Amino acid sequence: MNEKLFWLGWSQVPKVGPARFAQLLAAFETAGVAWNASEKELLPVLKPALTAQFLDFKKTFSVEEYLEKMQMAKVSFVTLEDHEYSPLLKKIKNPPFVLFVKGNLDILRVSETNREVSSSRLRSNNTPFIGIVGTRKITDYGRQVTEAITRELVDAGCVIVSGLAMGVDAVAHQITIDTGGKTIAVLGCGVDCCYPRENQRVYEEILDSGGLIVSEYGIGQQPTVGSFPSRNRIIAGLSHGVLVTEGAADSGALITAKDAVSVGRKVFAVPGPVTSSLSQGTYHLIKQGAVVISSGQEVLDELGMINQELGRQNKKQRVKGDTDEEQKIIDLLSQENLHVDELIKKTKIDPSKLGTILSLMEMKGMVSSLSAGFFRLNA
Repeated sequence: MNEKLFWLGWSQVPKVGPARFAQLLAAFETAGVAWNASEKELLPVLKPALTAQFLDFKKTFSVEEYLEKMQMAKVSFVTLEDHEYSPLLKKIKNPPFVLFVKGNLDILRVSETNREVSSSRLRSNNTPFIGIVGTRKITDYGRQVTEAITRELVDAGCVIVSGLAMGVDAVAHQITIDTGGKTIAVLGCGVDCCYPRENQRVYEEILDSGGLIVSEYGIGQQPTVGSFPSRNRIIAGLSHGVLVTEGAADSGALITAKDAVSVGRKVFAVPGPVTSSLSQGTYHLIKQGAVVISSGQEVLDELGMINQELGRQNKKQRVKGDTDEEQKIIDLLSQENLHVDELIKKTKIDPSKLGTILSLMEMKGMVSSLSAGFFRLNA
């Protein structure tokens, strides 16, 4: 059995987390030597109770059989030593020594371009990974700002990282998919399980759209109370910056923000109505030094990402209208995604005629309709 499979085996041993595994490697040099060590050799590292538990675990656990189950579920894994492991995630305290993945692993390989880049500043040719988190009890205001900022970030080429929870997380994932971007969902359970069940459709669309599901928990593992705070550190670790769009004073999103600060990542917050309890979390972050933002461009500016406007200009140059009315729509959508009501207001085209024009432009591949009546320009 090769060394990587021993890492997989240790990841399934109860009560052996990143810190304990690091102690095993320090004592035995390799995971394989530690796995095959005698009780006497293990005692100084694992202590009596955990040593006994591990030896009992080995009697009934087969790494090879577990790997077969993973393959049947279309789940793979990367270790802390693998080339595919996110260099950003490696920088957090106690990064997962095994990361389970389902979907498009190439997304993590994209972060290789950021290996020598500061976690708080980017070069114009780097791919930004932005965590977007917030309340599960999202308001209309929170939904609007999350949708608008997510669209802008995706249009600029950002990969959106979130936790597949109800509310802000689900909106960020869905808008990323609808806008043609890539998203990573970090789960507090096995990657073969969707939690909460209400987000099953979003879970499947993430995979169908070339996105990625990741977790430090093995297949079949259900979430626990402690798995969500642990999950939050991975969201922060995978991201150059974390944006909180809406959250109460006790929101779990604040844990993610705290984790981001602890590893030198930028934290961004959207101010909300002072009368809303779901704005108290973002106000707290702002008081603690979070960057106040109201647009995706402000996030990009803070991170040093300066190529968004170039992308828009190139998009505009590639798409040309066949009529003056089509060109007017193209010019507007080259700046931002717009709701059909906004297009009616800005173009002053009769609503029924505009609907016909948009349908024809969709058939030509010029534009795409998104959720909730929004339209975007195709590159």
